[in-house]
Amino acid sequence: AGRRGRQVMVLDHANKAGKKILMSGGGRCNFTNYSIDSGKFISSNPHFCKSALSRYTQWDFLALIARYQIPYHERDHGQLFCNNSAKDILKMLLAECADAGVVVQLNTHIDNIDQLTNHFHQSLVVATGGLSIPKMGATPLGYKIARQFDINVIPTRAGLVPFTLQPEDKDKFSPLSGIAVPCIVSNKQQSFSENVLFTHRGLSGPAVLQISSYWRVGEDVVINLLPQVSLETELKSKRRQKLKNTSKTILDGYLPKRLISCLSDSTDC
Repeated sequence: AGRRGRQVMVLDHANKAGKKILMSGGGRCNFTNYSIDSGKFISSNPHFCKSALSRYTQWDFLALIARYQIPYHERDHGQLFCNNSAKDILKMLLAECADAGVVVQLNTHIDNIDQLTNHFHQSLVVATGGLSIPKMGATPLGYKIARQFDINVIPTRAGLVPFTLQPEDKDKFSPLSGIAVPCIVSNKQQSFSENVLFTHRGLSGPAVLQISSYWRVGEDVVINLLPQVSLETELKSKRRQKLKNTSKTILDGYLPKRLISCLSDSTDC
C-alpha cells in the first residue's frame, strides 16, 4: 500500500516490532516453502487462498530475500529457514516499510474503533493474528472488531498444537522426551507422514501439529510408528529362516531402544 502512494501507519501494542517473527522456526523463521498448494490451507473460503497465493508467490518473497542477501537453507518438505536468525527477516521487513514511507507506531493500545462519515482514514486493515501465545501479546482484538462491524467470525479452536497425554500415559512416556521418529499420523480426514516428537507433556513434531488442525475432541488418532515396515511380514520371514526373534528384537533395527522398551512393558513383545 505504501508503494502505491498510500499514507500507511502500522499500530502495534507491543514494545518491539515482529516479536512472533523472532520466535518462529526456533528463532530461524520458516519464512516460506518451495511447495505451496492453496488446497492445503484450511479455510471457509478456499478461493481467498488461491487468489492471495497467486498474487504474491513464494518466488516473489524469495526474490526479496535475494535482494537483501539473506542466507537460508532448505529442510524437510521444502521448508526454508534463515541460516543466521529470524532477525534477518524482521530487519528486511522494517527496511521495506521505511523505504515505502510506512510509519510503525509501537506501544499503541487500541480500545475502540468507530466508523465516521467524515472519516479520518479511508481504509483499516486488521491483521492481529490468532489467539495463541498470549505471552507474546496475542489478544482477541481482531475478533472484537469483526463482530463490531458484523463480520462473520468462525468459532476458534486450537490448531497446529501438540497433544497432551492423560496423567497415566504422561508418566509412562515422559522419559522418552526428546526422541523423534518418522511416522504416519492419521484421522478420518487426513494423514501426515513426518516426524513425531515425544515431549514431557505428550506428543509434538510436524505430523502431530498438522493433524491437530483436523482433529476433534473424542476422535481417534492413529500413529503408525513403522510406516515402511510390516512387522507381520518380518516375523514370518524370521520364522522361515528358523531364527528365534521376537517382535522386540525385530523392532531394535527400526526404533530407538528406549521407545521399544517403553512399548514392550505393556505388550507381549
